[in-house]
Amino acid sequence: MSSVRLIQFTDLHLFGAETGRLRGIHTLASAAGALAHARGEDWPPDALLVTGDIVNDDPAGYAQFQQLFATLGLPVLCVPGNHDDPGAMRRALAKPPFVTGGHVDIGRWRLVLLDSVVAGQAGGALSPGSLAALAAALEQAGDRHVLVCLHHHPVPMGSRWLDQVGLANPEAFFAVIDKYPGVRGILWGHVHQSFDALRNRVRLLATPSTCAQFRPRTERFELDPLPAAYRTLELRGDGSIATELAWVKAGARRGSIGAA
Repeated sequence: MSSVRLIQFTDLHLFGAETGRLRGIHTLASAAGALAHARGEDWPPDALLVTGDIVNDDPAGYAQFQQLFATLGLPVLCVPGNHDDPGAMRRALAKPPFVTGGHVDIGRWRLVLLDSVVAGQAGGALSPGSLAALAAALEQAGDRHVLVCLHHHPVPMGSRWLDQVGLANPEAFFAVIDKYPGVRGILWGHVHQSFDALRNRVRLLATPSTCAQFRPRTERFELDPLPAAYRTLELRGDGSIATELAWVKAGARRGSIGAA
């Protein structure tokens, strides 16, 4: 397998009730629309990534998530977000095709799934145990390239309010990352907007939500009128990452195209 093809969905904010809405958006219908768009345009990937806030403080929403994703015939790799209950998520998604932690090897790539949730807080952090597990996964990756996935952003997004609820211990996180040149990318959700940058030759990527988006670089919380989105990734055999955003409602693509 020369390349690994992934699709990332994030911040679905599902409810137990099919009619649940967040900021005026019917979240189940919006997530289903994003999935349908991906199946029509970008199928099949080798796996799906879901980077947190699967539900919106309602563990009954995991049943809706299962109905959407359980029968696609693909691995569904999940990390929790601050609106998830990590324990309830792991119990609800305890059997294939779902994976809710650890790491998964596909082709020449290792995908590491981190839990950055701090109970009762919007911001996140990686526990000493999570950092040790990350180090072990990177140490044992051999000659594989590595993509690290978590919910909370480990670098500033340039929005004062949002950067108060990012990853609280990025220095400890990057102290581990920087020891392992096999890390090629870090991918997250939480921020409901696009981000694409390089840090020490590691690709840093954030992806808009399948529901509402946040306007970038604002002092206070503000919604962005952009539609639902997801991200496609091609993890290449040489360690480079080609990626693109798909904006669902407009059917047009914009943003992070190319490899680095």
